[in-house]
Amino acid sequence: MIGLSEIGGQRDQRHKIEVGFVRPPRFYFDHNATTPVLPEVAATLASAVTGAFGNPSSVHRDGQAARQAVEAARRQVSALLGCSPKDLVFTSGGTEADNLAILGFVRARGAAGRHVIASAIEHPAVLAACAQLEREGVAVTYVQPGADGRIDPDSVARQIRPSTVLVSMMHANNETGVIQPVEDVGRIVRARGIAFHVDGVQAAGRVPVNLAELPVDFYAVSGHKFHAPKGAGALYAAAGAALQPLIFGGRHEQGRRAGTENVPGLAAMGEAARLAASELAAEAARLAALRDRFERTLLERVPGVTVNGAAAPRLPNTSSVSFEGIDGEPMVIALDLRGFAVSSGSACSSGAVEPSHVLTAMGLTAAQARSSLRISLGRGNTQAQVDALVEAMAECAAHLRRLSPAYA
Repeated sequence: MIGLSEIGGQRDQRHKIEVGFVRPPRFYFDHNATTPVLPEVAATLASAVTGAFGNPSSVHRDGQAARQAVEAARRQVSALLGCSPKDLVFTSGGTEADNLAILGFVRARGAAGRHVIASAIEHPAVLAACAQLEREGVAVTYVQPGADGRIDPDSVARQIRPSTVLVSMMHANNETGVIQPVEDVGRIVRARGIAFHVDGVQAAGRVPVNLAELPVDFYAVSGHKFHAPKGAGALYAAAGAALQPLIFGGRHEQGRRAGTENVPGLAAMGEAARLAASELAAEAARLAALRDRFERTLLERVPGVTVNGAAAPRLPNTSSVSFEGIDGEPMVIALDLRGFAVSSGSACSSGAVEPSHVLTAMGLTAAQARSSLRISLGRGNTQAQVDALVEAMAECAAHLRRLSPAYA
């Protein structure tokens, strides 16, 4: 298998291209990492920076203008999620929202001796919060997915103990796009009187979410996943749900999250939520058609390719593909040289490339996990771009395989 050490020439070529200002057109296929800020959202951000500069806690006119901007954003985000505005806690993003739900709820219940259930394919924001609970004396059980990347609700039910206080599960996986059976799991845990936290960071703005009907107690979202700037997120906390703050100070966000609100960021997130809600059905259908075209033509064009999680319901914009005999990182770099931004199925940590915990939990070998790429589409992508990406992938795969002793 070809690795990073064999692509030094590619890095040198990228440097020469950048120094000489000869750059290919850029096509962005990494929307699950972050999304470009839309022009309408940028305009709202700029307007709030100057027009709503006051402190939302101040009683004078300037403060109340800022307060109105914050509450307008709360109504817009709650409309996207199908919940009451009073149940939304604004945060700095998805990671804080997940931590506030998991740590805040379990600590409020008295952490020591409690039991929590989470899936083994969660985002690090959830897994690290669960690891912290373990250090505080909480027992945590991690439920494995099937080969299709989905968690079996019965597997969750079998892990419930008398001491279980919380179940945590993502709505849609950030790597594979596989949509989890959160409604079924929610019904199971609600019948047992157990709280249910859902990480909705990848789902909000991409698939319909109606928290008025979904049996969840906590739901986390992040604005930069649906074309808002980074630094703004929200946590839905059902009425009456216990929640101990992580940040202490003033009585902001009904005493659940101290700190002066990020007025421009929240206003921008509200506008992004409004746009996402207005276009959700049409855009989801468009992206699903592009994703299906990408997968179909890639499989026709390149041998030795597997679509991970293809048998399960998935986000309309996400495709995880493995290339036999190729490391994902060299493919990412090779595609980047050609103007395509994608991500690998591996997570880089402390300078060492580790296989994706999501893909290995699905049964892929370490080598198969390292050979995976994630393509996540968004509003700016077109059929012509998808076709160009497939052609570039075919060329890169052929080149890297010629260099790989593991592929014959």
